[in-house]
Amino acid sequence: MFTGIVQGVGQIVDIIDNDKLRTYQVKLPQALTANLTIGASVANDGCCLTITAFNGDVVTFDIMQETLALTTLGDKRVGDLVNIERSAKYGDEIGGHVMSGHISGVAKITNINKTATNCEMVLELPVKLVKYVLYKGFIGVDGASLTVGNIDNNCFSIHLIPETLSITTLSDKQVGDFVNIEIDSQTQAIVDTVERVLAQKQLTQ
Repeated sequence: MFTGIVQGVGQIVDIIDNDKLRTYQVKLPQALTANLTIGASVANDGCCLTITAFNGDVVTFDIMQETLALTTLGDKRVGDLVNIERSAKYGDEIGGHVMSGHISGVAKITNINKTATNCEMVLELPVKLVKYVLYKGFIGVDGASLTVGNIDNNCFSIHLIPETLSITTLSDKQVGDFVNIEIDSQTQAIVDTVERVLAQKQLTQ
């Protein structure tokens, strides 16, 4: 479980691509290296990955084909940066919203409007995910818990404060880039349940 509060930025230092499997190593910020264990979960750009090995501050992860196909991790290169969050512990403050680290899909950045105090991004979603995105609802963008702004067809906006920009990779994003999206699980459950109930009612009428 994760909270969507990015704790730091890691740098990819090595990538080995095999058949339907990518193994990569990430150099973590020193503050995030305490009590690392093999098998522990760490979110990389919002995607829950399992530690398979570590040496000091360099951590190894294996990424399966399904994850590579569904997320931006298949496009990463050595030297790229990723948002990092260690898994939450019971009793920790949930500063963002509860996130699983299971990516729903990717969104394309279609517009960025920066001012001295604010940054608005507009993202284009796959059509199948639009019904789960609600004004003022929660959404995970590259592992950061953010509030949904305006919605226009299959596009929505997010507003990033300077603090978020300073501790995540979102400040480096450009128009045309893709980001990982995690839909709020509670919203998805409600929408799917309502659709199922309505479909059953139609069948019985």
